[in-house]
Amino acid sequence: MTSLRPLGTSDLNVFPLALGGNVFGWSADEEQSFAVLDAYTAAGGNFVDTADMYSAWAEGNQGGESETVIGKWLASRGNRSEVVIATKVGAHPRYKGLAATTIKGAVEESLRRLGTDHIDLYYSHFDDPTVPVEEIVTALDQLVRDGKVRAVAASNIAPDRLQASLDFAEAEGLARYVALQPHYNLLSRDTYEGELLATTERAGLAAVPYFALASGFLTGKYRAGKTVDSVRAEGASAHAETERGRRILAALDTVAAAHDAEVATVALAWLASRPTVAAPIASARTVEQLPALVAVADLRLTPAELTLLTDASEPDASEPDAS
Repeated sequence: MTSLRPLGTSDLNVFPLALGGNVFGWSADEEQSFAVLDAYTAAGGNFVDTADMYSAWAEGNQGGESETVIGKWLASRGNRSEVVIATKVGAHPRYKGLAATTIKGAVEESLRRLGTDHIDLYYSHFDDPTVPVEEIVTALDQLVRDGKVRAVAASNIAPDRLQASLDFAEAEGLARYVALQPHYNLLSRDTYEGELLATTERAGLAAVPYFALASGFLTGKYRAGKTVDSVRAEGASAHAETERGRRILAALDTVAAAHDAEVATVALAWLASRPTVAAPIASARTVEQLPALVAVADLRLTPAELTLLTDASEPDASEPDAS
């Protein structure tokens, strides 16, 4: 059985691959979503990531569709205590920003849709510089005190605001962020590797990276001169035309062949090995896409393989980081 990883300084322990819920109620209907969630938990997974605004971008959706699907699944399976549910506040069309009143209203809606009395990990989805960190941290702390949230975390936040939030929580004895959800993968390293990583490491936070497979590019299915029928094809295929993109794919192919593993599994294993990273996030629209993701739990890369991937993915001065 795969050992779970501690999530920062919290009492939460999670599977080394968080299942992204952005597709639930959007490109995966309820039946497909239930099947993916069943297969993920059957493989030992226990960490499901969503947000209150998923999938407000889709025509006919209002936001909250993903939470609703997950809530129905939890109710039908009776397994709430076995799953770590992470959701986010700040980007729902009706609950924008991080004012205390917004957070207070949004969490009630998330709890209702999820059909639960508590959220295990509650993220500020995007930092709101118009609101003092003191107000945000105090509002999140109240949710913990009320038993509505077990632990709090941040996503899409600048290092100085993250540090200020941690300092205030520490000084006032309030609930402190235990995790950070950064944009981080083999193709996109500059955003996280720097002051944000240093702050995360110094504070003992767990990193739970999103876009772990760079919108599908790191699955290896997008290659130069190859046409793929996907809504993400144009963006992902563009990376295959760059020297750095080809270099990354070549390194992934080499390591994948050595382990008889999928390219996506290797990309996730590199990320899971990085300092601070507890569990990369990846989504599966179908059950068939899931094995390559959960296989990261059992894939151990050698130091030489990790170095090969790290060197191949070093950002070029002429080619800035991409998603």
